[in-house]
Amino acid sequence: MGKTKIAITLDEQYIDQLDTFVSKRIFQNRSQAIQEAVKEKLARIKRTRLAKECAKLDPTFEKAIADEGLTGDLSQWPEY
Repeated sequence: MGKTKIAITLDEQYIDQLDTFVSKRIFQNRSQAIQEAVKEKLARIKRTRLAKECAKLDPTFEKAIADEGLTGDLSQWPEY
């Protein structure tokens, strides 16, 4: 995957923490630290959104739809 250079502005306290992580060799540089943080945050948002969408589902209705075809006459099913 290609990379694109961007410029961001952060509070000084975050820069200090990033620099500490870099000096302790937790990250190679600030860019790597920020990239990992963004990656983790995006993954967390994605999981949260899936959970919210699943919470909207009605389990009884979904089960009824899933079982709908199973209660029908098997002779009506197309032959493969």
